[in-house]
Amino acid sequence: MPRVFVQGSPVGYYPRYTPEAGRGAVRRITEAGEEVLRRPCRDVTEFGPDLAALIDDMFRTMYVAEGAGLAANQVGVGLRLFVYDCLDDVGVRHVGHIVNPVLDTPTGERRLLEEGEGCLSVPGAVLDVPRPDRAVVRGQDRDGRPLVIEGTGYFARCLAHETDHTDGRLYLDRLSKRERKDALRQMRDRRDEVHARRSAREAAFGA
Repeated sequence: MPRVFVQGSPVGYYPRYTPEAGRGAVRRITEAGEEVLRRPCRDVTEFGPDLAALIDDMFRTMYVAEGAGLAANQVGVGLRLFVYDCLDDVGVRHVGHIVNPVLDTPTGERRLLEEGEGCLSVPGAVLDVPRPDRAVVRGQDRDGRPLVIEGTGYFARCLAHETDHTDGRLYLDRLSKRERKDALRQMRDRRDEVHARRSAREAAFGA
């Protein structure tokens, strides 16, 4: 069984970090409370070097922040786009990006998994969030070609979480009022530690 899927297709080998990350620059990650995270993102209509450069930056930023996925509005750009490098529940690695993502509406019964979920825009906070155990996202690649990505388990959680971002939603919106307060408390308590670790990783990544 292939252990790595890139853009939804199996590959025999893939490096630890995407080639895009080697070309990109680290951008500031927006945080809960900033308006850009609350606005539904605009569709991407221009496919070219600017979009490719944004994807490069997003990959590098995601790796420095130790994330499994990152949406464009998390670096302050209100476009429907996210990148990911995520393991599923059986250890298969999934790497890629998707432009103008649309999460398929579930039909019939789907099992919900309630597991710990965090967000780079809510640094340091992790709470249990119920998500379907399977997700299908349809969109395009950086060149505008149609793309379908399917995931199960933790990777399905990643796909749903990042698509939520493009719709202007945070995982906090799926929590009770008490749970949201707990998440924000965790963020206050751990934010400085998380930022210090990111700064150290940025220096090491550059080296």
